[in-house]
Amino acid sequence: MDQIRHDTSWTALDALEAEAIHILREVAAETERAVVLFSGGKDSVCVLRLCEKAFRPARLPFRLLHVDTGHNFPEVLAFRDRRAEELGAELVVAELEQAIARGLVRPHGPAESRNRAQIPVLLDALESLEVRAAIGGARRDEEKARAKERFFSFRDSFGQWEPRRQRPELWDLYNAGVNPGDQLRVFPLSNWTELDVWRYIARERLELPSVYFAHEREVVFRGGQWLGVHPPVVVPQPGEETRRMNVRMRTVGDVTCTGCLPSDAADLNQVIAEVAAARTSERSGRADDRVNETSMEDRKREGYF
Repeated sequence: MDQIRHDTSWTALDALEAEAIHILREVAAETERAVVLFSGGKDSVCVLRLCEKAFRPARLPFRLLHVDTGHNFPEVLAFRDRRAEELGAELVVAELEQAIARGLVRPHGPAESRNRAQIPVLLDALESLEVRAAIGGARRDEEKARAKERFFSFRDSFGQWEPRRQRPELWDLYNAGVNPGDQLRVFPLSNWTELDVWRYIARERLELPSVYFAHEREVVFRGGQWLGVHPPVVVPQPGEETRRMNVRMRTVGDVTCTGCLPSDAADLNQVIAEVAAARTSERSGRADDRVNETSMEDRKREGYF
């Protein structure tokens, strides 16, 4: 009798990739006017790579959308624009500054976090583009409110999320039908971890913004974490400690609340080793998530991605 051979080349990362590609193709097949939320961050970089694998050599069936808070890292914005151009994808940028000028958003101060202020700008952009499905790189391991999400997250006509009203997703079967005015938020990386993302970036040799790797930056210690000095938004106040040190970002967001991680991890192998040894969530460095224990869930109920 011939000995049964088992294929050991199929890895857990291959399974995650196949699952994500299946979800992206489901979105393309079942919905119209879908967009990919692309900020230039590592998770959205992975989503774009998965889109390439799902649909190339055809053009990507989704436009790219980014809500620019005006408080972003310039390195990330430059990377965002260049990557969209390389892909030949249409990039739509909804600028929070323009929303302020129109009176849609009223910030409390020039140096406050604008993460929550993104909500009406995002909802306005999705409505103006008549988007039925918005695809993002959120993962369940990021934060406990994220862990309640399904792959296909249903939002009502106001863009609001109610976790108890989400549909079951048994046997990888997804119901993407929505009523007029309702929307889908789709998370193909839901089952991935931060370490999975970095290993996929290394395997696919994906380029990332330089802020993800150790570099010297002037930082200020505020609210229990180091923040990058970013005039005029983040500037040292009297009595605050400042220094120049080697840091990197585990997650990229509003400069007013994205903590800098002291690090010497300057390449992918070093970052992967650092992430594997970490004992805190990557979002533990996001000050706006620490406002209260339901901060993220409250924002998601209001329409946050």
